[in-house]
Amino acid sequence: MTAFLIVGAAKIITAVRGIWVNGEIENRQCVYFANHNSHGDFILLWSVLPAPIRDKTRPVAGADYWLGSRLKRFIGTAVFNAVLIERKASLRQTNPIEKMATALDQGSNLIIFPEGTRNTTDNVLLPLKSGLFHLASSRPDIDLVPVWIENLNRVLPKGTYLPIPMICTVTFGNPIHLNPKETRQDFLKRAETALLDLHSRDGETADCPI
Repeated sequence: MTAFLIVGAAKIITAVRGIWVNGEIENRQCVYFANHNSHGDFILLWSVLPAPIRDKTRPVAGADYWLGSRLKRFIGTAVFNAVLIERKASLRQTNPIEKMATALDQGSNLIIFPEGTRNTTDNVLLPLKSGLFHLASSRPDIDLVPVWIENLNRVLPKGTYLPIPMICTVTFGNPIHLNPKETRQDFLKRAETALLDLHSRDGETADCPI
């Protein structure tokens, strides 16, 4: 019920719509990797997935944030069943890649943000961290689906508490995989290009208030 209310509110505020570039929603196990501008990114992505896919999709999120209060803990663990990762290496008891791989082995889809932190700069995309490469190396048969989330950073700019109604889109690209003998640098560049290609498709909605 809580998830239903949160997703419903997100849809009312953003009129979010999901776009699949190939016109089809494939119900195959995958990792969705997306750009990251807001703490609400995974909610928006999660909200546009069909219910059968949504029910088995878990966000990967920073434990320091989602365990920071009782409300955040409840939303992160009980509502969205997030895979919580310690971002500070000194606090880790489990390897983050192993934790994500275990969730995949249990049949879950994952939502990850390979920039590693929210992008509050003027750059369209921050350099991607190596975690996406290591996860792809660990489970090379899993589809890696690029996703571009447009406008959510303008709905709730950093430091504000009242959302500004603005049309948002969540665009899903074609899956990629790690090629045999592909270097980390080449793979991350290819993943970055896949995201930026989706961004260029979403430009027409950038200035459309509700």
